[in-house]
Amino acid sequence: MSKPKSPDSLRSARWFAPDDLRSSTHRSRAMQMGYAASEWSGKPVIAIINTWSDINPCHAHFKTRVDDVKRGVLQAGGFPIELPAISLAEIFVKPTTMLYRNMLAMDTEELIRSHPVDGVVLMGGCDKTTPALLMGATSAGLPAIYVPAGPMLRGNWQGTVLGSGSDVWKYWDERRAGRIGKTEWEGVEAGVARSHGTCMTMGTAATMMAIAEALGMSLTGASSIPAADVNHIRMCSASGRRIVEMVWEDLTPAKILTRDAFENAIRTGMAMGCSTNAIIHVIAQARRAGIPIDLDDFEKASRIIPVIANIRPSGDTYLMEDFFYAGGLPGLMSRLKDKLHLGALTVTGRTLGENIDGAGVFNDDVIRTIDNPIYNEGALAVLKGNLAPDGCVIKPSACAPHLRKHSGPALVFDDYPSMKAAVDNEDLDVTPDHILVLRNAGPLGGPGMPEWGMLPMPKKLLKAGVKDMLRLSDARMSGTSYGACILHVAPEAYIGGPLALLKTGDIVSVDVPGRSIRMEVSDEELARRRAAWTPPPPRYERGYGWMFAKHIRQANDGCDFDFLETQFGAPVAEPVIY
Repeated sequence: MSKPKSPDSLRSARWFAPDDLRSSTHRSRAMQMGYAASEWSGKPVIAIINTWSDINPCHAHFKTRVDDVKRGVLQAGGFPIELPAISLAEIFVKPTTMLYRNMLAMDTEELIRSHPVDGVVLMGGCDKTTPALLMGATSAGLPAIYVPAGPMLRGNWQGTVLGSGSDVWKYWDERRAGRIGKTEWEGVEAGVARSHGTCMTMGTAATMMAIAEALGMSLTGASSIPAADVNHIRMCSASGRRIVEMVWEDLTPAKILTRDAFENAIRTGMAMGCSTNAIIHVIAQARRAGIPIDLDDFEKASRIIPVIANIRPSGDTYLMEDFFYAGGLPGLMSRLKDKLHLGALTVTGRTLGENIDGAGVFNDDVIRTIDNPIYNEGALAVLKGNLAPDGCVIKPSACAPHLRKHSGPALVFDDYPSMKAAVDNEDLDVTPDHILVLRNAGPLGGPGMPEWGMLPMPKKLLKAGVKDMLRLSDARMSGTSYGACILHVAPEAYIGGPLALLKTGDIVSVDVPGRSIRMEVSDEELARRRAAWTPPPPRYERGYGWMFAKHIRQANDGCDFDFLETQFGAPVAEPVIY
């Protein structure tokens, strides 16, 4: 492909090339680190934003994979520099990594803008890192390619295949019900995570890595490769080579992240059995690109795209390793050709249609045909009504069918500790018809909208053999979770959304096929309750949390900071170099 850019037009040349004192200092300090002028002169400087840390098991291999990316950059004639960013270790960061997704997005954007770089490789995978890196790179505007961490190997315990999250919840309920003991549980603990890499169910990590590929921001097939597979190493070096070419071609995110690209991502996500978190992250990513995606776009896709990836938790057998062997994302997308915009441009420099041309499926039970889905509609459904006027979401492909249309009395909790204590109390007055409700767990109330939405089943019901019931909250839930959980209620209760007015005993009616949710309470009674409602005190009085509270958007708007969306103000100018 032709090279629109010349060496003297490289962005990095503004730092290194001029014959003046300022640039002399830049060259001198680079030489201080052992580099020779020939290593950067006339070459694209490539930032590698690495979210590795000692406490992020999903990214443990990034400590060495970054060397594979560097190798590719060097092979293609570029000059690589690694720029560490906040890691967002999903399991360990409290109250939730979602509180810090936008911090990583800002970190990414400012690292790119402030350094002498011409293009960027984004290394992420664990849940919030993928959308955060892409959001930041989109706002920065330089050529960018995404390197996914990849899923870990399948788990194993006593000959039983284990899936991240999904089987943890299942066996923990078995332990709470007294059907397995401490020794068995310790075996599950040790066997469920056997290698580096992200969750190997179709959780949020696998979902967002695949969505990045469907958007066109990673190499074809990259998102499905298991982290421990040698193909992952080759993909990393190939990404390093490709970003150098992208710089010469001036192939920026703005040329890739079109409305067609986002519709491809949403439709692919629906077919995968994607995480409910995809809605929040994709909306935020799209708005960074100036594309007005909203809940209606997901609802439209849900009506025309069936779930064809038979992967837990929507499926009941297979994991991401099986998905890779069966053909991975290119195989799945090849079965959606009639539903996709095949002319969308990708980081390969080719269209999506060209990328997946000839892709095959090698196991028709893992990746089903459109005519033989595991669920006839898309993975997610958007519900609206007087309880959630701005919408809420459920994953009907992963919940008991009889609960997709249900009315029952609410059992309401204002905070997680009181809810947790209640469901462990075997004297709790609860039946399978009740709807468990947790509120004040949204973007502001959580704070940060923690993954509390898969409310634990009451121990009393577990012991009676009940496996599922309707659960409702303004929180999120892990993509590895399952069950009849209604999430992301907007506006959230903490800011006075209708959920704040619900009382224990009120009847809540849910109709997934009809896409409705309402509390059977008169408008007059709701007005009386609203007049008596008192706003809770702020969660933060200083620091990042204070800034978060002042600027966070609600779930239906993607939970980005208002001042980072494209309509807030003019694009940031290139930095003055002096």
